[in-house]
Amino acid sequence: MNESKAERIARRHRERDERMKATPGYKVWSAVFTVSYPIIALFTALFSVIVSIFSRISQAAVWLLSGGKIK
Repeated sequence: MNESKAERIARRHRERDERMKATPGYKVWSAVFTVSYPIIALFTALFSVIVSIFSRISQAAVWLLSGGKIK
């Protein structure tokens, strides 16, 4: 039975993905990413809070220096 061009392309992509996922590099990267993802998420959240705090400090400084004239 002849497969269509789309089926052939899909089969080749599946085969390529299977070969790639069998490599040691992919397995190591997958494990490292799984372990480090929560650390990255926590760092991002913490950094956002720090930026927000400095933004508020900056707004307060501008308010004080302007004599309380800005909103």
